[in-house]
Amino acid sequence: MKKHWKVWSLVAILIVAIGGWIGYRHAQAAKTTTVKIGLVGTDSQKVWDDVKARLAKDNIKIEYVTFNDYVQPNKALQDGQIDLHSCLTSYYFESYNKERHAHLTSIGNTVISPLGLYSKKYDKLSELPDGATIAIPNEPTTIGRGLNLLQSAGLIKVKANTGIRPGLKDITENPHHLKFKEVDPAQTPRALTSVDASIINGNYAEAANIKPGGKQAIFMEKVNKDVKPYVNIIAAREKDKDNPVYKKVVDDYQTESTKKAIDQTYHGSQVAAWPIFGKH
Repeated sequence: MKKHWKVWSLVAILIVAIGGWIGYRHAQAAKTTTVKIGLVGTDSQKVWDDVKARLAKDNIKIEYVTFNDYVQPNKALQDGQIDLHSCLTSYYFESYNKERHAHLTSIGNTVISPLGLYSKKYDKLSELPDGATIAIPNEPTTIGRGLNLLQSAGLIKVKANTGIRPGLKDITENPHHLKFKEVDPAQTPRALTSVDASIINGNYAEAANIKPGGKQAIFMEKVNKDVKPYVNIIAAREKDKDNPVYKKVVDDYQTESTKKAIDQTYHGSQVAAWPIFGKH
């Protein structure tokens, strides 16, 4: 009888232990917070995967929501379809916010993609001939950035009061009689075969396997305060700007581990922004 009693006692203990373990696991699962982050394409997931793995240890589950253009992420954030997005420059984001009266805000800096002048025909800027044809992105904010790049290179001058958004009509001096061919930003690498040089953003250069430090780069944008508007950011709804989970996401992104992942993944076509411009 004692034996049976001991056996049943052991069974009871095991049942209680198993029940406790299941309850614990359910409690742990209940504590996990899912954060939906909007990204454009899949390229930036390479870096976010590093952040995602670290956040999982703190019961924060990152879920990617991918978009095919740069308009949808803001709309999705406004509508509550996503919690954060990490795919837009500060300048584009703030322009959208102002024009649409959106209640969105930046909560952290991520990367910047340096703009560059690339050529397959010439190895140096000084070799670029008079009358050369330059491919320039036709997106309004990038046209201005491209013209400022050419001004930094000493090739043209633009009106002084146009700030970061001059247009082709704002060119005041063009001593080398450069010609401009406006193309879709994504097509600027392909344009290299039909023009003398092309202005290419870092993300498109990387996608085309064109390296900022490579032979085809004849002039690169200096990453300094003048290009701060082109820093990519993590965005949230204004009402969520102090959400501790979202702050944790930003903190875990802005680490040395992430910086190394950026350097190893992009080889200079994207650069960690927070060590240069600050965390926010």
